[in-house]
Amino acid sequence: MKLPSASIYAQLPTERANPRVRGLDRMSVIKVVRAIAREDLRVAVAVGRQSPAIAKAAEAAARSLAKGGSLVLVGAGTSGRIAVMEAAECPPTFNTKPSQIRAVMAGGRPSVFRSKEGAEDDPKAGRRVGAGLRKEDLLIGVAASGITAFVRSALKAASAKGCVTVLVTSNGRPPGKPASIVIAPDVGPEVVAGSTRLKSGTAAKLVLNTLTTAAMVRLGKVYDRWMVDLRPTSYKLRLRGVRITALLGRVGPKEAEELFDASGGSVKTAIVMARLSCGARKARSVLKAAGGALRRALGERQ
Repeated sequence: MKLPSASIYAQLPTERANPRVRGLDRMSVIKVVRAIAREDLRVAVAVGRQSPAIAKAAEAAARSLAKGGSLVLVGAGTSGRIAVMEAAECPPTFNTKPSQIRAVMAGGRPSVFRSKEGAEDDPKAGRRVGAGLRKEDLLIGVAASGITAFVRSALKAASAKGCVTVLVTSNGRPPGKPASIVIAPDVGPEVVAGSTRLKSGTAAKLVLNTLTTAAMVRLGKVYDRWMVDLRPTSYKLRLRGVRITALLGRVGPKEAEELFDASGGSVKTAIVMARLSCGARKARSVLKAAGGALRRALGERQ
């Protein structure tokens, strides 16, 4: 893949000067902070306008996971680090396996902690990522510019394997068809021209949070507003699991803790045990028959 020309980069909205922060270096610190805050307010609105595309991607992600596929997030620089963070946070929140939702950072693991900006210009590395996927997998490429060689090559290779592909960018829809689904919130020029760790990074974080959470809701990993499929890997998460068990199981704190322990730390199982007055084995069987959906297991209308 040929790298984009200098003129193409110069035309990107995030490379342009933001007229609303003219004279930034002459402002007082409080005015700089307020200017950044005002610009950040625009991000949530821009992401909200992409709701149809995000919903389409979330549906595709849920289908992929339901078929045994994986979600693979790829990116470079800030975009890559946000992808890594998203993938890392799904297991404790939704009890997914690390292999189900994983991230690949341009330049490898060391680039997560120390900048290796030239890695984004390596199309061969991107192609290897995409070519290593299965048809059931879904690739999400995160690239503020929308034209990062590492990400675009990964998307192209994954598409050739028959995968659904998603591009998350903040510079409008790139020419051609870079992905099956393009999510492109228009965040406009950055406060510091070209510094996409600012509004573009915030937009990418919001998009990925929304996309994965919506997919997990679709897969039954959320009941009402509660994360009933959490993994109690910390004291805080254990306490949360017991509280949710008490609330949804309609039992007292002490009984909830006993049920939670008897369930092996599974909130869903503990709730079914409480509501159906059964043991852990029976509760797991009921949940399995319900496809893991707690409402269905409890005989409630979906």
